[in-house]
Amino acid sequence: MTKRSAKKSSSSTGQPPRVAIAIMAAGKGTRLKSRHPKVLHEVGGQPILAYVIATAAKVVAAKDIFVIIGHEADRVRAAVASSGVQFVLQAEQRGTGHALIVAREALAPYDQVIVLSGDAPLITPETIQKLSAFHATQKATMTLLSAELADPSGYGRVIRKSARSAEVRAIVEEKAASARQKKIREINSGCYAFSVPALYGHIGLLSADNAHREYYLTDMAAVFQRARKKVVAMKTPHPAEVLGSNKRSEIVDLDARLRLAKCHQLMEEGVTIFYPQTCVIDSDVEIGADTVIEPFVQLLGKTKIGSDCRIRSYSVINNTEIGDGVVVLPGCIMDDSRIARNATVGPYSRLRPGSDIGEGAHLGNFVETKKIKLGKGSKANHLTYLGDTEIGEGVNVGAGTITCNYDGVHKHKTVIEDGVFVGSNSTLVAPVRIGRGAYIAAASCITDDVPADSLALGRSRQTVKEGWAREKRAASQVQKAKQS
Repeated sequence: MTKRSAKKSSSSTGQPPRVAIAIMAAGKGTRLKSRHPKVLHEVGGQPILAYVIATAAKVVAAKDIFVIIGHEADRVRAAVASSGVQFVLQAEQRGTGHALIVAREALAPYDQVIVLSGDAPLITPETIQKLSAFHATQKATMTLLSAELADPSGYGRVIRKSARSAEVRAIVEEKAASARQKKIREINSGCYAFSVPALYGHIGLLSADNAHREYYLTDMAAVFQRARKKVVAMKTPHPAEVLGSNKRSEIVDLDARLRLAKCHQLMEEGVTIFYPQTCVIDSDVEIGADTVIEPFVQLLGKTKIGSDCRIRSYSVINNTEIGDGVVVLPGCIMDDSRIARNATVGPYSRLRPGSDIGEGAHLGNFVETKKIKLGKGSKANHLTYLGDTEIGEGVNVGAGTITCNYDGVHKHKTVIEDGVFVGSNSTLVAPVRIGRGAYIAAASCITDDVPADSLALGRSRQTVKEGWAREKRAASQVQKAKQS
């Protein structure tokens, strides 16, 4: 199937049918016991709905995808607006059948509509294409996607006219099924293909005569059969792709499936991932060949990691770009940062947003950075805070150094030029500039600019009082004797 827009009817032209995809995304997800829309709950690092849209967009153009929204409509629209899809508002949620009733104007120009569930993210483009083609080949009015499950409990059963027939005699919900029908393992997935003219020629016959007073799309099978229209089923060979997310446990299961599939994709591309079941890797993450990911690593958002890197255990890396040959030691946390090639970070470093670590640079244990640029080959290896700082090449920042970038109202910048040596336990009070090749003596508090190639000391001169400690102990003993 090619991506095509709807212009004129193709019924008499011999052209492929004009296909739209409607995605059901209006429900509340009551069984999740959540105040958030079900389709915005995340699996694999993205809203569930985003997966369904991305899959649909591989089959038809975005302008031919219609997301039917209702509960928290503005939030759902905002979350996926960048996809370019269109939206249909189901202001009053009265069931899946009602959703297509309100979408009549949007879908009327098409020949065929594929209906997908916004909470079933594992559906594949290949299955959607096969469903559309099967519907056309069968000259059906309604085609439902079915699956055979080991445990079909809770699903409507598909009753075929015969074992070898594609035609469906009935869809029986479990609560209405006989003991014999409950043994049937072929279930209705909730995904359909419809002939649009026939759908809207008969959808007015749907009834809301049920406990919830809703219009169910499943009931269209009976409506069409009474009208002697053809209803068929296509069974997917991959039952997992129809799984939805009606319960928290199902969301967690979907997340695990997607993440494990992501790990296997990366391993096929040349990445080593030890104990992939322990790793959390989002769908948009990119990793180069020959990189090694150790157990219990989280790679989130749009993180991009180069080749020949090693990411050691317990590191959490979010929206960060890492160059080739980088070593991230255990327990590092990174957000919205960049690390150039051959750098080493950690263990237990924290890179806050805006950190830019240069080629071959080192950040060590318990170093925190925020909005900094650390030059090529520079080092800050121990117990240091660097914020709003620009650091040149070949700089050594001693243990315990901090940049005082906040005066209680405004943030200020520290500049450390190439080749500077900052002694341990130094305090650099911004705004301040340390010139090229300068030395900062250990334990200095620097409040003024330091010229190039100079030594700056900002501490009190040491005073030694010999015998002071002995005299203090003696006085203490006398005091204790008087008290006793």
